[in-house]
Amino acid sequence: MIRARIIGTGSYLPAHILSNAELAARVDTSDEWIIERTGIRQRHIAAEGEFTSDLGLAAAQRALDAAGITATDVDLIIVATATPDQTFPACATVIQHKLGMIHGVAFDVAAVCSGFLYALSVADAMLTSGAHRTALVIGAETFSRILDWEDRGTCVLFGDGAGAVVLRAETGTGSPADRGILAHRLHSDGRYNDLLYVDGGPGSTGTTGKLRMKGREVFRHAVTNLASVMTETLAVAGLAPTDVDWVIPHQANLRILEGTARKLGLSMDRIVVTVDRHANTSAASVPLALDVAVRDGRIKSNDLVLLEAMGGGFTWGAAAVRW
Repeated sequence: MIRARIIGTGSYLPAHILSNAELAARVDTSDEWIIERTGIRQRHIAAEGEFTSDLGLAAAQRALDAAGITATDVDLIIVATATPDQTFPACATVIQHKLGMIHGVAFDVAAVCSGFLYALSVADAMLTSGAHRTALVIGAETFSRILDWEDRGTCVLFGDGAGAVVLRAETGTGSPADRGILAHRLHSDGRYNDLLYVDGGPGSTGTTGKLRMKGREVFRHAVTNLASVMTETLAVAGLAPTDVDWVIPHQANLRILEGTARKLGLSMDRIVVTVDRHANTSAASVPLALDVAVRDGRIKSNDLVLLEAMGGGFTWGAAAVRW
């Protein structure tokens, strides 16, 4: 059978770092308050004139370099983002052009913080069907542009960044020992729209709007949904939590990461944590954390890596990947 294998990763963070102390000078909060409730110490903020496509392009180029290929080898680009440069065309086509590509297929996926898992699943389906050979999957966000910087409940949580992976279709045996994406599961439930959303849009207010969230309720759903979909995904792959070498979670809140690990019976030393440095970068958070763990040598050949995320919608999902 055909497996979609990750052959390269890359990431990019804007140069400007915004610390908790700097935020405390702008809103009624403190470094101690933010760390205690979220684990976040800083976040990166895109510069004026630095767009989501710029962040995504930088991450994509690093992923291509890591894979040892060029953009001419890619025939599919999928970008997960909730903060595209424009309402349309797709951010993916902007990146396609910036890469110098005039071939292939490029489009965006919108599933907020779960966007990268959704995009990865779509790419897996398109590669394993034989329709495409090599895919570039990018999660990129400039959430700083949709934050209410007077709302301490949300502005302290988010940052900007991008992460990317290169996937290539390769022949596997169909067993859990194969390298590549072994299984993925996605879910959504639109009943919870008012718990995490943006209060605007081109089709309603004609404005971009600002992010709004009821944090306590989101936290409760996140821990339950993420533990459930991770268990479900492992079962589909014929694996168990004890088989997992690394979990790459959506970096929303350290307390959510800890709660999810407890539900699965996993030690925190098997959870890759970057939320303290990156904050919540929405669709970029999983590929960002993945690239960090690959480049620092934690993730090694044949390791079983479990990716998971949950975002507005609600949407959530997980993927089991053999490195």
